[in-house]
Amino acid sequence: MSISEIKNKERVINELMRFIRKVLADPKLCEQALMIARKHIDKKDADTLIADELSSTTSVKIPIEFSDADRLFLHVLKEAVRDEQALY
Repeated sequence: MSISEIKNKERVINELMRFIRKVLADPKLCEQALMIARKHIDKKDADTLIADELSSTTSVKIPIEFSDADRLFLHVLKEAVRDEQALY
């Protein structure tokens, strides 16, 4: 593994840690994120729609060009919604 790959993984972990702290500081944020994901999960460009609405309505700011951490967060968020839908 190269030094740049290690640094990228560290950056992703640090971004996700900042986000987790943000969610823990504002418990309503988790429910808002899930609600937004539910609304857009089956649409074309779901990631972009979810990211745009999250950025405009919450303290979560996802840039237009997603980082690896942004992609991972969106993936986990959609998986949580899919798991929730599978229960019904």
